[in-house]
Amino acid sequence: MPTPSDNKSAIDIAYNPVQHDRTEHVEMDRHFIKEKFEKKIIRLPFVRLEDQLTDILIKAVCRRVFHDLLTKLDIGDVYAPT
Repeated sequence: MPTPSDNKSAIDIAYNPVQHDRTEHVEMDRHFIKEKFEKKIIRLPFVRLEDQLTDILIKAVCRRVFHDLLTKLDIGDVYAPT
């Protein structure tokens, strides 16, 4: 299972132009985001591990985390009786 992480590496890449060369697979998105970031149109706040909503889509998470993330995404139990 992948190790859990926060978004610190994404923030570091945004602030450090040298690291941008290591992200070739997101080249177009990187230029778009970098431009918006430099113009202060967007900001990159720190997101704690517990608040990483994408984990539910890309990682195996325990039952508690799974249900917490469903709640944060405002997704109900599709199997619950209506």
